[in-house]
Amino acid sequence: MSDFSIPRLNLLDYLSDDPTKQVEFLQSIGKAFTETGFVMIANHGLNAERITVLYDQIKAFFALSQDTKHIYEIPGLSGQRGYTGKGREKAKDANTPDLKEFWQCGQTVLDDDPVKHQYPENIMVSELLVFNDIVREVYAELEKTGMHLLRAIAQYLHLPETYFDAHVHNGNSILRALHYFPIIDPDSLPPDAVRSAAHEDINLITLLIGASANGLEVLTREGDWFPVRAQGEDIVVNVGDMLQRLTNNVLKSTTHRVVNPPRELLGTSRYSVPFFLHPKSHMDLTCLESCISEDNPKQYTDMTAGEYLDERLREIGLKM
Repeated sequence: MSDFSIPRLNLLDYLSDDPTKQVEFLQSIGKAFTETGFVMIANHGLNAERITVLYDQIKAFFALSQDTKHIYEIPGLSGQRGYTGKGREKAKDANTPDLKEFWQCGQTVLDDDPVKHQYPENIMVSELLVFNDIVREVYAELEKTGMHLLRAIAQYLHLPETYFDAHVHNGNSILRALHYFPIIDPDSLPPDAVRSAAHEDINLITLLIGASANGLEVLTREGDWFPVRAQGEDIVVNVGDMLQRLTNNVLKSTTHRVVNPPRELLGTSRYSVPFFLHPKSHMDLTCLESCISEDNPKQYTDMTAGEYLDERLREIGLKM
């Protein structure tokens, strides 16, 4: 445990005109993503005021009556837009659903990209107009930040800096607002019921805007669980399975979970907001030739991002 750490990087170093700072950023993010799969990012573009408004609005939404929230649970969308109620999603290979409910906002295509017709419309909450606005603003800001980080990853992998640009422009990314609801009667739950069972993310990278309480843990190579807590306004960024697949396990999609709070805090809520950065569905996830070697033979069959997403949504119970 003492050797495990998650580095804190300053995005402004990568965006600066100082080549020394840029190289240090590239080497640091590359080292982190090949070893732990996680980094913390400072100066990412979201200020404290907007983060506060976001969390206030999310808490207001989940405080709505269950009947009102269910109005926004739209059949046939596999949870990819609007509200998803309790008991719907579970981790891959888990037997018990996670103790959570969530809201998801997806891509809004503003140009004439034909991919627009592949995405369902986002759901607007009529009771909370500010909620709709702040969710869209934060989505756009994190998409921009994610693009910068993918450019850094591309450079670390000795790919063209803009390798990911066309794939993630108007990509199938998701902003998720999570409510881990109070656990009122823990003795009535299955013994394996937790807020979020051990899992890996599906996408390229995930950008997490803090959380209202502790609970996020990362599995180390030694098999220990390491608690993660961002500093102040920092975001936590981790590698998803699509990027691990593309790089033939060179970059690591690390297992993580959200544990239940101590007994004295079981009656409290936890909120968090991850942004799952996805490419367009037709992106080819075939392992990069540069990541295949005699020591690291090809680990995965060829597949598109859309095919992989479909497979995983079925595994976690959101798609039948």
